[in-house]
Amino acid sequence: MALKPLTLTSCYLLVSFSYPAFSAQDTSEYIEWLASYTGEAAANVDGGKREGSAYAGQLFLGAEIDLEKFAGWENTKVHVAFTNRHGQNLAATHIGSSTSVQEIYGGQNSRLARLTVEKSFFDDQLQVEVGRTVANISFLGSELCQYFQTNSACGNPTFVFKTSNFTWWPVSSWGGHAKYWLSPEIYFHTGVYEENTPHQDLSDHGFDWSTDESTGVVVPVTLGYQTTWENDAYPKRYEIGGWYDGADYTDPAKDENGNFAAVTGNDYATQNGRSGIFARFEQTILRPNLNSKRSVTIFGAVLAGTSGELIEDEYIKAGFVKRGTFTGRDEDTIGFVVTQQFYNKDAIEDQRILREAKGGLGRPESSQTMMELSYGIHINDNIRVQPNVHYIINPDQFSERDRLQSLDDVWVVGVRFDVNLAGLLLR
Repeated sequence: MALKPLTLTSCYLLVSFSYPAFSAQDTSEYIEWLASYTGEAAANVDGGKREGSAYAGQLFLGAEIDLEKFAGWENTKVHVAFTNRHGQNLAATHIGSSTSVQEIYGGQNSRLARLTVEKSFFDDQLQVEVGRTVANISFLGSELCQYFQTNSACGNPTFVFKTSNFTWWPVSSWGGHAKYWLSPEIYFHTGVYEENTPHQDLSDHGFDWSTDESTGVVVPVTLGYQTTWENDAYPKRYEIGGWYDGADYTDPAKDENGNFAAVTGNDYATQNGRSGIFARFEQTILRPNLNSKRSVTIFGAVLAGTSGELIEDEYIKAGFVKRGTFTGRDEDTIGFVVTQQFYNKDAIEDQRILREAKGGLGRPESSQTMMELSYGIHINDNIRVQPNVHYIINPDQFSERDRLQSLDDVWVVGVRFDVNLAGLLLR
């Protein structure tokens, strides 16, 4: 997937090494310099644990180096990326759920997030990329995610991270992927990624390249159909696929004897091997003027587990993005997304047992629904501001499994802003 400087969603941020002997202008023929800052503020105004606010941000500097122009290596590029993530997670501090309303949060610290070599073969029919990377910048991502702030849907459906060791930006490990275009619109895409749980520690900076602590790999597979603004009046993408996670994980409810660990007091069992499937789509359905990108695009996804002991069984997502709002506001957007996570009955029973043991009553809810409505204000080609409102029904308690009672539904107000620093500084 091509990564573009104005796609400022957190999953697509790139950073670069600099070359002291050259200015950006000197290297522009073979290096595309990238830099941006994304900030996401959110405040819980009703429900949850307590009212309050939190801010999270990401600074990134990056580059794509064309080795064909630089050194004569045909159809070869290098991607290199660093990030600095900082701030706090409102879901943990004030809402009480395990799914953030600030998708920029996670992998705090300064990190080497990507260092890969990409090469194309057969007139760009096959693209292969390997190195230090993550799965979610190549699989289950979407350009539409830049119009939202919720982590339930963006940068990727949260289900895949809660039910597997699917690797996520900016916590890199060894990996690679290959995409083969069966036709100009149809592709087969697969990859292999080292499980990166040990690198998720806040003290990690991305320079420990050892595989000693890894317990397996994650293998995603996708078959897709995709068109673009350049070759289709109504751009679209349809995908089906799945993943296999061959790494270790902790059973969400049972001990090694198959009994509820919350009852026996034994350790939760270590398991190995999980898998899931998905289907998703994005379809532009309205475009009044084919000379403008004013349009309405609808999207949706369904994900489900197929093996392993999972916290969630199913996940659904649906929404729309309207590009162009009022007269003269062709670059502004309105976006709405709703997701629902359906939890596994054993995982919920584990929470009920823990709640009862502490004197609480009632059974936790079996699903969580999250919604976001956003308005994106295009200040100029380098600055975008997006106020947003969230509503959460049945905040889950996977981050506080022994909570004594269920929490009230939550209203959150937020604002996201994206600044293309490269566009401001290097124009």
